[in-house]
Amino acid sequence: MSTIVEVAKCASVSIATVSNVIRGTRKVSPELQERVQAAIRELDYYPNAIARGLKVKQTRMLGMIVPDITNPFFPGVIRGAEDTAFERDYFLVAANTDEQIGRERRIISALRTYRVDGMMIASTPGNDVAHIRSLIASGMSMVFLDRPVAGIKADAVLLDNVRGARECVRHLIQQGHRKIAVISGPLKAQNARERLSGYEEALEEAGIPIVKSLVFEGDYRYESGQRLAKQLIERRTKATALFVCNGVMTLGVLNAFDEAGITCPADIALATFDDLMTDRPSHSHLTAVVQPSYEMGARAANLLMDRIEGRLSGDPVIVRIVPTLVVRDSTRTSGGIATPTT
Repeated sequence: MSTIVEVAKCASVSIATVSNVIRGTRKVSPELQERVQAAIRELDYYPNAIARGLKVKQTRMLGMIVPDITNPFFPGVIRGAEDTAFERDYFLVAANTDEQIGRERRIISALRTYRVDGMMIASTPGNDVAHIRSLIASGMSMVFLDRPVAGIKADAVLLDNVRGARECVRHLIQQGHRKIAVISGPLKAQNARERLSGYEEALEEAGIPIVKSLVFEGDYRYESGQRLAKQLIERRTKATALFVCNGVMTLGVLNAFDEAGITCPADIALATFDDLMTDRPSHSHLTAVVQPSYEMGARAANLLMDRIEGRLSGDPVIVRIVPTLVVRDSTRTSGGIATPTT
């Protein structure tokens, strides 16, 4: 790999002149600039961004940590953040924790080592948050994305999970359902608790008792959706509708229903949090709470860059984004279609 010293020698100029051409810090004559650029092309020279970042205390790199890249929600978030960062001359590095706290700690440590200017984090649920506290104490700019951490104040871009779940379950109630089952996410995660709260609020305002045997706790993974759907079938709960609190679990539910010969809405109405993108036409009819994933990523990136650049100061900024309920055939009844509220 070529060095700046070799470029200067090849162009017969000083190292300072090469640096000025690369960084644009001082005016260089057109002749010298062309000689330096020709030498850079000839030697295939790339500046050491990490070394430069250490010197100027800015690498223009942002980190994004997500729990499950196979979840259809997160690719949209990453794309929104990446596009927005690129427009402001930052680059994004994304990493997946696989919902493992140890892996999350290692990723944060690596990103700090490479001197990213800030991080967006959808943290793994749990009580082990010392690494998050240490990150904030170090002065690193950080934005919680989708999942805040209890007891830690930081900028955040979150979804109005309570509202989204409440409106979805209200729709099921408007369709005449009274025995509505739910598969929640892991209740140690705040967004999972919020979605379950929205389910409970909709039932309570309609005067429908909350039945514990209709409440199942999943972990946002495919396997838990499949397993809990089988339990729902085996227990013969007589539920007429099911609300699943994320798209990945819904895919597991659909697999279990397919194996059991259950169809929606003929046998049970089905609604999901997250719009599904699959290659199976039979799954394109699901009523869904649609999260604006691209917008959430873009808002988080802008918030982080504004904080890094000093455009924001003072107390943390919390952005709440409202999801949209899209009603499709999986919850429609012969008695008519309820008008969704958002």
